[in-house]
Order: sequence, then C-alpha cells, then structure tokens
Amino acid sequence: MLTTVVRPLTSLKSGRAAPVGRTLPVRPAAHAEQVLVTAILDGRCPAGSNLPSERELALELGVTRPTLREVLKQLDRDGFLTISHGRPTRVNDVLREGGLNVLASLVRYGGPLPEGFVRNLLEVRLALAPAYARAAVERDPEGTVSLLAEDRLPADAPGALASYDWGLHTGLAALSGNPVYGLILNGFASFYEELACHYFEREEARRASRNFYANLRSAARDRDAGAAERRVRAAMLESLALWAKAETSRRGKRRKRRRP
Repeated sequence: MLTTVVRPLTSLKSGRAAPVGRTLPVRPAAHAEQVLVTAILDGRCPAGSNLPSERELALELGVTRPTLREVLKQLDRDGFLTISHGRPTRVNDVLREGGLNVLASLVRYGGPLPEGFVRNLLEVRLALAPAYARAAVERDPEGTVSLLAEDRLPADAPGALASYDWGLHTGLAALSGNPVYGLILNGFASFYEELACHYFEREEARRASRNFYANLRSAARDRDAGAAERRVRAAMLESLALWAKAETSRRGKRRKRRRP
C-alpha cells in the first residue's frame, strides 16, 4: 500500500543542522510518521481503509516494530488512526475524527489546505475571541490594556502585525482564566502567523486591525467587558469579509493566468 510513498531515510531532510561533510539521518520515528501522515492526508491511504499488518508495515517503512508501534499510538491519539486490539488499524476521516494536532500536520505534511479551510478557522475564531476578550477585561482590565499599549504596536508590516496579533489573542486567552482557550489556539500555532502575513498584505486589513486594537483598548480602559465583546465580534466578522474579498481576488487572478 505504501511502497509509492516510502523513501529511504537518507532522502528526507532533518530539521537539525549537520556538521560540514556529514548528513544527519532522519529519526526512524519521524520518517515513519511523515510517510504515514502524508499518505493519509493526500488520500493514498483513504479514510475507512486498513493499514497493512504491523510486521508488513514496519518492513515497508524500514523501521523496527517497537518504533512503528509508538508512531501508530501517537497517530491514534491525534485521530489519524483507530487501533483496535485484534483488528486491523483503520484510517480515520481526519477532518471529522481528528484532534487539534491534525491542524499542525495539515501544514507540516499536507500541502495546500482544503478549500475553505481558512474561512473555517476564522469562523472558529469568531466563536471564541469575543468570549475570551470579554473574560479578559472582566478579570484583568489592566493586563488587557497592557497587551494593547500603543508603544507595543509594531510597524506597519505584515510579518510584524501577524506576530503581534498572535500574541494579542494568546494573551487575551491567558487573561481570560480559562486555559482551554489557550490550548485551542495553540492548535493553530504552527500556521497562524503564516496565514496572518497573507491577510496583512492588504492595506485595508492592516487599517481595520489597527482600528480594532484601538477600540478594544478603549473598552478595556473603561472596564466595559460587554463593549469589548461586541468590538471583538465586529472585528472578527470584518476579518472574515476581508479574507473572502482577498480570496475572490486571488481566484480571479488565477483564472486570468489560465486563459490562453
């Protein structure tokens, strides 16, 4: 099943820098995980199918059975697979059955994100951000004002704003007093700033966010948690509209390039 995706360990890149004249091998567990996750995400191991036996799969991947067993357990915990004693290991429908770690794997191994996936993420943020912003102002208005202090705002550059925006949302989640908000946001950590950089390439998006930061700062100074919640919700709705506008523009440009 996996012979088309298995590559020798030496063909895969390691995240560590190698000394001059040496090539660091990829760890067997990392190799096995990459091959399996990539095959699941690109459909070569489709949802509902069964993996080969542990013995056969270890041979195909070139790893020991104990190493493979640990990788399979991790993928079971993340929702990629379902391991049942005495039965074949089943490949899950990861977008329905996966956990938050699937988000990071989609970026690390999955290539282009599924159509509409970014919009889905923004809708999740719309559901969460007003609640944790309200709680942050209720519990710690001074801390919220500090997060939004004017001297902390970065230069008008996409990368700097993306980094600041991530810090603001994770900071508000922490101030809310509910650690689950932070855990959910951390599931986006591997690609949030990359996507935000694309968002902040548009001047109207940068302007809208600076207005949002100022409005939220004003609500926090007034200790008005309700106003904070309303302003965050309005800002998240605006970001959804701006992303949809940018996507429409990108699709139009792609169609023009494909015309003869």
